[in-house]
Amino acid sequence: MAPGSEVVHGYPHLETVRSAVTALHRSLPAGELRSFTASVLPVEVAFSDDEDLRAGVARVAGVMVRHLRLPEAPVAVTFREMAEAATVDPAGGREYDIELHPRYDRHRRDIGAVLAHEFTHVFLHRAGLSFAGTERNEILTDTAAAYLGAGWLLLDAFRRSALESQKLGYLTPEEYGYVLAKRALLFGEDPSPWFTSPQAYPAYTRGLALARRDGRRPPLAAAGPAARLRYARDRRAARAGVRRPRPAERSAPGGGAGGQVDGGRTGGADRRAEGADGAGYTFEPGPPLRVSFPCPVCHQRLRVPVRGRVRARCGVCGTVLECDT
Repeated sequence: MAPGSEVVHGYPHLETVRSAVTALHRSLPAGELRSFTASVLPVEVAFSDDEDLRAGVARVAGVMVRHLRLPEAPVAVTFREMAEAATVDPAGGREYDIELHPRYDRHRRDIGAVLAHEFTHVFLHRAGLSFAGTERNEILTDTAAAYLGAGWLLLDAFRRSALESQKLGYLTPEEYGYVLAKRALLFGEDPSPWFTSPQAYPAYTRGLALARRDGRRPPLAAAGPAARLRYARDRRAARAGVRRPRPAERSAPGGGAGGQVDGGRTGGADRRAEGADGAGYTFEPGPPLRVSFPCPVCHQRLRVPVRGRVRARCGVCGTVLECDT
């Protein structure tokens, strides 16, 4: 970024980010995804000024290869002027060909972040996972890098000062913070002690607040009093019109796999008019009346009967949820 450039903040890509988290849970075996319990550590990507540049890039590339469980192969490093920060051929042959912008000779502490993004491209290519469109696919890559334990480096590369501004990747700082927080809540890992950028920690804490709210939305039993009141109002309105003809349904991205409630299969991806607070739940006419809502972990939509306290298990990520419908 050029000095004085404005950084976009907030959550303009949140829907795509959540779809990316769902896609990771749906596409990767549960055991494989949950095996990424440990993130890349700062010491593994630390880069001293006196280290040979090519050798250092190859070393950090090896860290990413091993972290993402990619095949071990020789690394060839070249430098050239280009619009991108770096490139790695995701379909590579017998070696990983890395092209890096020459400026990273002066910004060595960001080489880990750049390679985290590029080798996540390789990981997703091997997994057969992609989104249509360049921007959505890049958002998927940034999300996957953060969710799998390498992308905290991308948030830490966000820095602003009187002399320079820099942000890597397609996500906003808060969106990086949100994905890192989703990972932290899943694995019990706190990445905040690793941040060196003064701007990284505030972005992470804002993302963490949003991630925690995902687990406190109706019909989840942990929802707060105000949200429960709105939910009760919307439920009464749904019951009053329960015999009206059902409008057409449209599926959520990634398909309609649901969960199980008390041994019964639930599925669906109904995204009709949500609760007035935009909390994500919808009511489906019955009988019986059902409520559809996103899993707070993987965002796959679940559908459960409206009958008070129920325990739901997400069929995608396996999370067991206490609900008060």
